[in-house]
Amino acid sequence: MTHRTKRSIMLIDMQSFYASVEKVRHPEFQHKPLVVAGDPERRSGIILAACPLAKSFGVTTAEALWQATKKCPDLVIVRPRMQLYIDVSMHINDILESFSDLVEPYSIDELFIDCTGSMHLFGNSIEDVARQIQNKIMIETGVFARCGIGENKVIAKLCCDMIAKKNKNGIFQLHKDELDKHIWSNPIRDMWGIGSRMEKHLLRMGIRTIGDLAKTPIKRLSKWGVNGQVIWRVANGYDDSPVTPGTHSNQKVIGNGMTLPRDYKEAWEIETVILDLVTQVCRRTRQKGLMASVVSLGCSGADWDNPTGFSRQVKFIDPTNVTVDVYAAVKKLFYQHWDTKPVRRIGVSLSNLSSTEVYQLSLFSNTEKKMQVDKAMDGIKDRFGEVSILRASSLTAAGQALDRNAKIGGHYK
Repeated sequence: MTHRTKRSIMLIDMQSFYASVEKVRHPEFQHKPLVVAGDPERRSGIILAACPLAKSFGVTTAEALWQATKKCPDLVIVRPRMQLYIDVSMHINDILESFSDLVEPYSIDELFIDCTGSMHLFGNSIEDVARQIQNKIMIETGVFARCGIGENKVIAKLCCDMIAKKNKNGIFQLHKDELDKHIWSNPIRDMWGIGSRMEKHLLRMGIRTIGDLAKTPIKRLSKWGVNGQVIWRVANGYDDSPVTPGTHSNQKVIGNGMTLPRDYKEAWEIETVILDLVTQVCRRTRQKGLMASVVSLGCSGADWDNPTGFSRQVKFIDPTNVTVDVYAAVKKLFYQHWDTKPVRRIGVSLSNLSSTEVYQLSLFSNTEKKMQVDKAMDGIKDRFGEVSILRASSLTAAGQALDRNAKIGGHYK
């Protein structure tokens, strides 16, 4: 009988990542409370990251900037520089790959690494490897990394979030048979995968701690289907999924969304933004050599207490990535479902993706000609930049293409 070797997996998490990167670039702010926040003038003054010193004043991520400044009048506010953070994140990824070829990014500031097969090359224990990784990241980027260690990804994540982040040295190894000792007494809201709505449902069932959830018969959670099984498995530390490099490279959906700088009330204004988004999404789809069978459009208002808007999708007769064809379908969706109320957020996405190597030709459409137009525009943008050629509507007061080009993920580069 063969015994399965326990894996040695870490979740590496960067402390206050954006704020830490900014403090490295601005040594004069090293001992000052610093936050990275959106542009207040564009009504996006939300805290994206706060350094530990700012947090000591009660400043929290995702709160409004005006609330944070009331708590800490001397707060240093830095606008986000997303390209810089991406570059540092890629550098950290390279550092981890020098310890193992099994590295899986989980987010821009969190990465899983499986050191089961390489641990013996770097020390006597997984904690030795964690310290070396931590030191190398600090020396090369100036960012303090926390390391949660477990025999699978779920335990490593729980360990990092609930224990390692609170440890002064930022490193802790959690064994599966010690979940009851270190994790189960925590409230369910602290557990990875539990949102506010799920928390309310669980509290109504008398499930208050992670231990309560772990001990709950799985049949009681069956009302949530797969989600019920998932949260039960997380609470019990069950996870067989491997650390998979490139796991996010096979996209199932390609989309873009944006929050508008003001309420858009006129149909032509909303059409303009939709065209900008469709143009960008179709270009990304072509760059990946893909076509889509389904397009989705979502529009919503600014009042979260009185939600308005819709989210709808339509299937194409044949897969496509042609901008004008996708736009025609999205525009039709918009006029079918828009309630004429102001729109503050718009999103467009393509799904059911397939390769462009095989596609259907039609005797009754000029698809080939439209594809050639897209190809010519893509070529110009490849050579001279994304805004080197634009549709005239993008230059109107409603257009957002120029502003979006200056941003990554909705924040300035």
